Amino acid sequence: MVRVRVSMTVPTDDLSTSRTVYRELEDLGYDRAFSFEAKHDPFLPLAVAAEHTRRIGLGTALAIAFARSPMTIANAGWDLQALTGGRFTLGLGSQIRPHVEQRFSMPWSQPSARMRELVLAVRAIWSCWQDGTPLAFDGEFYTHTRMVPAFDPGPLDSHPPPILLGAVGPAMTAVAGEVADGLLVHPVNSRRSLLELTLPALARGAGRTGRDPDELEVVCVTIVVTGRDEREFDLSREAVRTQLAFYATTPAYQPVFELHGHGDLLPELQRLARAGRWDEMGTLIDDDLLETIAVVGEPHQIAPAIRARLEGISDSVSLVNNRAPDPRHLAEVVADLHSGSAAGRAAGTP
Repeated sequence: MVRVRVSMTVPTDDLSTSRTVYRELEDLGYDRAFSFEAKHDPFLPLAVAAEHTRRIGLGTALAIAFARSPMTIANAGWDLQALTGGRFTLGLGSQIRPHVEQRFSMPWSQPSARMRELVLAVRAIWSCWQDGTPLAFDGEFYTHTRMVPAFDPGPLDSHPPPILLGAVGPAMTAVAGEVADGLLVHPVNSRRSLLELTLPALARGAGRTGRDPDELEVVCVTIVVTGRDEREFDLSREAVRTQLAFYATTPAYQPVFELHGHGDLLPELQRLARAGRWDEMGTLIDDDLLETIAVVGEPHQIAPAIRARLEGISDSVSLVNNRAPDPRHLAEVVADLHSGSAAGRAAGTP
């Protein structure tokens, strides 16, 4: 049985936990822990985590690419790869136009083309530092043609970090296939959407540059509903209903809901959101939709359900646990995914 690579995105509300939570995830057996960009910078906690861990991979899922220039991204990625001894993964995402323009005061245009060029620019900068290649990147959106010894950090002892792109629609997913080392799939996904929407777009992008899509990492970010008792399970389930209702108000995620016959949720949920009736929105997410998007079950059922969901698609999963941030909450799942335990296999899928 193939060993599943298990990641988790770490809540960042309290930055002081960076000294302990990443080490705890390492002790629990996680293969990788991601930070993400919300209330705080996504790179700084990983610099702290690098000093308190030895094995676990560290990465961003996601850092907002268009809030930065390729040079600032290249510097952050390079430094964290050095600090972690080669354990860093650079995960980038575009965000949406209002945030890029109104929150970050940065330009927005042609997001897929811009992302493609940004990744290529970062790689050109890294090639300059690692291999001494003259810096001569001249694109439509970014130009990097000056590098002097005073600002060249020199080669890494390891290798430049891999780049993962977060993508929702087919255009950005294709960009991941074309220029990135892998894809971070948005949590609104199902086995059917992965097979019918995501993987074909990734393959189209890979085909543009003659790459083998099977060599790209597909990190299937997966919402989990579980609990060690009835109360914990109910809290998890209702939190995910609310989470899915929020996602369903966003047009970008509609293809997955429409694929499963729930496209009619958008106008009603948007109406409730505009009225500020947030508490009512989760009631529109029925059990069928919940169990289509999320993996639902008792703790011993989750690992075999994830394996069944991802069979033939990916051996990399990132568990969504932001509604229950205790790192131990999914410890049994992590152990089962690594071992393919007999107890988990016997339980079947929910």
